Amino acid sequence: MRNKKDKEQQELNETPVTLAVFLEFYNQNIPAGFPHSTVATLKKFQEAHPMLFKQKNAWSVTRHRKKLIDWLSSNSDV
Repeated sequence: MRNKKDKEQQELNETPVTLAVFLEFYNQNIPAGFPHSTVATLKKFQEAHPMLFKQKNAWSVTRHRKKLIDWLSSNSDV
């Protein structure tokens, strides 16, 4: 059974947020050795993957974090 803290964390991860909020959360919580992001790289990611954004300006940790890490790792020139 999941505790209240786990449930709150899951809700936070699934809640759509603005690009600025996602960027701050992403950069604060990314493990050492993984690429950090910028507004410019997030916009390029969004342009490269429009199907991930049903709501144009809505980002979520659950939906975008892993895909962004993979994309940044394979696009080191951005």
